[in-house]
Amino acid sequence: MKSTKPYRLSRRSGQLASAVPQVVALRIGRMLAAGPVPNARDQREFYRMGAEKVEAFWESWLAMASQGVLAQQRFALWWFQTWWRVALGGWMNPPTVGHLSAHAGRHLMDSALDVALRGMAPVHRRAVDNARRLSRPAR
Repeated sequence: MKSTKPYRLSRRSGQLASAVPQVVALRIGRMLAAGPVPNARDQREFYRMGAEKVEAFWESWLAMASQGVLAQQRFALWWFQTWWRVALGGWMNPPTVGHLSAHAGRHLMDSALDVALRGMAPVHRRAVDNARRLSRPAR
């Protein structure tokens, strides 16, 4: 079965590329409309603008760091299991360096996609939610 991780990463990147300019345009328009003395509602939105970026950064960083550690553990486990099988009786048919390299490459690519997807999730979620929320008519 073909992995859907590259597709998901591509789709989320496209959604993010669409949502970010929309949010920026809506917020700049709101800043211009608010003028030099924004009301309480605008002040909350402007504060939210900065606070959510800091939150998204830290959530993203933590998600990528923990996924990276998990990827290293999985890779180490795979490596030791592979060589353990060779030591326990695979001497007659040990894996070739080419086989190990291809398998390791797949593990590393899959892990890199997992890290990217985890890191993008908090930023993607906020940008898409903000695009929806800010494009709704004011009540």
